[in-house]
Amino acid sequence: MNKRTLKKSINAICDEIFAEAVALSLYDNDRNMENDDALIRSVIMLRANYISRISHPEPGMDVQAYYKDLRDKFTAEAQEIVDQLNA
Repeated sequence: MNKRTLKKSINAICDEIFAEAVALSLYDNDRNMENDDALIRSVIMLRANYISRISHPEPGMDVQAYYKDLRDKFTAEAQEIVDQLNA
């Protein structure tokens, strides 16, 4: 997977999570608005953090290992946000 494809994938996943978070905050009246706002902010920060890390890999680290670790960490953080949305 090249950088361009990885960026597109991260953007698409974050867009879906963001849309779901906004929809839940607007249409589910039983939810806590402060928690929803925090989740929406965390999606925005997640996207910005990982997109910037794609363009600037850590020096001295094996490139393939760096991007594998990046994908794994992104997946874990995105799944955590989704789990919080579904709670």
